[in-house]
Amino acid sequence: MKVLGINAIFHDPAAALVVDGRIVAAAEEERFSRRKHGKRPVPFSAWELPERAAAWCLTHGGVAASDLDAVAYSFDPRICEPSEAVGLADPWDWLRQQYAARTPQFLAAALPGLDPGIVQFVPHHIAHAASAGLAVPHNASADRAVLVLDGRGEVASHLAGVYRGGELTQLAQQRLPHSLGLLYEDLTERLGFLRSSDEYKVMALASYGRPRHLGLLRELIQVTDEGGFKVQPIHWDTLAKQVEGAEFTEDHADLASSVQTRIEEVILQLARWTHDASGGARTLTLAGGVALNCVANARLAAESPYERIWVQPAAGDAGTALGAALHASAAAGTATDAMTGADLGRGYSDEEIEAELRRAGLPYYKPPSIALEAARVLADGGIVAWFQGRAEYGPRALGHRSLLAHPGDRNMTRRLNEVKGREQFRPVAPMVLAERAPEIFEGQLPSPYMLFVHRVRPGWVDRIPAVTHVDGTARVQTVAAESEPLVAEMLSEFDRLTGLPVVVNTSLNTAGRPIVDTPREAMELLGSAPVALLAMGPFAVRRDNAYRTGPSDPGATAPADEG
Repeated sequence: MKVLGINAIFHDPAAALVVDGRIVAAAEEERFSRRKHGKRPVPFSAWELPERAAAWCLTHGGVAASDLDAVAYSFDPRICEPSEAVGLADPWDWLRQQYAARTPQFLAAALPGLDPGIVQFVPHHIAHAASAGLAVPHNASADRAVLVLDGRGEVASHLAGVYRGGELTQLAQQRLPHSLGLLYEDLTERLGFLRSSDEYKVMALASYGRPRHLGLLRELIQVTDEGGFKVQPIHWDTLAKQVEGAEFTEDHADLASSVQTRIEEVILQLARWTHDASGGARTLTLAGGVALNCVANARLAAESPYERIWVQPAAGDAGTALGAALHASAAAGTATDAMTGADLGRGYSDEEIEAELRRAGLPYYKPPSIALEAARVLADGGIVAWFQGRAEYGPRALGHRSLLAHPGDRNMTRRLNEVKGREQFRPVAPMVLAERAPEIFEGQLPSPYMLFVHRVRPGWVDRIPAVTHVDGTARVQTVAAESEPLVAEMLSEFDRLTGLPVVVNTSLNTAGRPIVDTPREAMELLGSAPVALLAMGPFAVRRDNAYRTGPSDPGATAPADEG
């Protein structure tokens, strides 16, 4: 069975292809359009589809649009209600619903040969749930609870359930207007950031504050006995002034800390309720934009009754494309395979990469080991643009489209934030050899998708200051040689050179731009940012050679010991 999943209704439009239950490809439209998040989540953009992402998924899978058995769209306009009925001040929401209802025709126009009759509407939170509950590496016979929390779907903002086999039993759902996701978006906007985009910045800012408004927020945000919650109106003006520019005060940090802490407490209570209602499921799977809150996830791992927490790497709306496809497959009786990695996007052969380097006229060379070459530059304090394999699905760079740096340099966080044009309070994250992680970090391990924070052990805080946040934590990615051999080789070489099995890993992009996806974009970043080395496939380009000597023949600028 061939199923194409589509997310398009709010933000982060994406497509995913599932064939006979196996995940073949998944990609976000922003990587093709180069527009961050693909579009803004307003009703007037609801018609915009991930046309290029969908076309690429089909091409990569060798599937024609006419050969698809189903297209699963992660929103169901048939269960929507007028915005005033669900307490939302969104006078144009009817237009969003109208666009969604016409999606079959829009898709048929975008993908020639597609039969609009095969388009299925999958409720938004069912798609989120499937992206976690059906994708988690699991024993198919074992029960796994699922908790979905985001801004909004059709009429709700939350779903609790349990998967038994491939079937979901819903246990609870919270109707709008009560929403933890919308609450966090309101706070994001209050702090001068872009809502539905910059919520992760609030989480970083919260580490600098004290939760001194927690008592009030516990009164205004409460969990119900039915497994849901109520959010009363919050008068933000009484807690902190609206941020103008980037002038943050202690009041703003304290407000961020207070909301963050209350969100963590509520999520923990919801998870405990779901555990009891599910009959004591050992695994909890998470999806929805709120599940990208790695601080809250860490509290769940430490304090909830579950033995295992698994978060969908593309937990935001992009992941509903995959979830919708998995749900449609399972509903048709097809067993679905687990998601074994986030590298589901575009990749390029060595020949394609070299052709791009030649076209650009950049002086490049092919060292005996690109992993060792990168490790040497990192050990010398240089920043490396690392472009390897297939692009990641979701917001995290996980060693395929990354900027790498030395974690022992106290100035590295400042340097990287300057390179990327980011606020200086934002931390950068470590990637670490999986077998060495327990001696350096405390918390849920392994952590291959950078979705939990970990306490840095006392003996390592001064050794890796660049990745230790102000609160003594780090958002860790563990790297196993079995699944990521090249990244593990680079880490091992860096460890041999420096005694540190850790490197800084942040996304390969600059402020306001999507993560780099193609060789050309990687070369453009090299030309616009002070990166010492571009490691792309087996090839290396040194910035000082590229912009001092100009174009030359391949191999002409290799270091002396590389010939």
